[in-house]
Amino acid sequence: MKRLLFIELQKIWLNKASRILTIAYFGLLSLIAVIASIKFDIGPIHIDLKENGIFNFPYIWHFNTYIADGFKFFLAVIIVSMVANEYSYGTLKQNLIDGMSKKEFIASKFLTVGLFSLASVVFVFVMSLILGYSFSDYTAFDVVVMDLEYLVAYFIKLLAYFSFCLFIGILIKRSAFAIGFVILWFFIEKIAYGILKFQIFNGSDKVDSFFAFFPLESMSNLLVEPFSRLQIVQQTSKQIGAGFVKDYEVHFTAILIVLVWITIFIIGSYKLLQKRDL
Repeated sequence: MKRLLFIELQKIWLNKASRILTIAYFGLLSLIAVIASIKFDIGPIHIDLKENGIFNFPYIWHFNTYIADGFKFFLAVIIVSMVANEYSYGTLKQNLIDGMSKKEFIASKFLTVGLFSLASVVFVFVMSLILGYSFSDYTAFDVVVMDLEYLVAYFIKLLAYFSFCLFIGILIKRSAFAIGFVILWFFIEKIAYGILKFQIFNGSDKVDSFFAFFPLESMSNLLVEPFSRLQIVQQTSKQIGAGFVKDYEVHFTAILIVLVWITIFIIGSYKLLQKRDL
């Protein structure tokens, strides 16, 4: 397994574009710290984000993982290109000739996907600890370790999304078309959801239950937006008479659905490779 992972990492690092995107990705993640300096005024109201609790434990785990998730497309491009280059440069065929099995090939890609996901989680974890202990009003150990399930959800979401990109990369073989399809599928799910939810079923919750089984929608259900949890947002909504109740928990059923999709994507990638004439 170490040998397979080393081969993939070497390919990525020797590719200039992939190397730049990887560095840019982790550089952008570190910019979450810049949010602490954001201050602005809305009429007589002064907004200082760090003073409004965005870096308070345990809320910071939810906030930072949600923000960090927005940058995953940078690594998605690397994953898709990693697969497409195997076809373009003929390295896949050469690896198979040299003795690598198709199962080992898929395993090497999945290990790389897993490593990227784990590295992202560790990076966000360390950064959140630093920001939390710097700005949080609550630093007791039992408070700090609350809500760590958001890191688990973040890891599974990344793993699923990158597995999806891996599957699409093998299915289409061309990086530009594969990336385009990933973006297209996102809009297909969102448009279909909007039409069914608001045009056909008049806001019925049954539509949400149905779409919870779709690949990208099931992934998004792992990390619900955290902004409405902020005290200032809750207070403002009550003042204008728009109070609401929202479920921010990470549910086991949502994790299970996404784990099934990961399995489908990896097995599907292997089956495609088995049947394809290289």
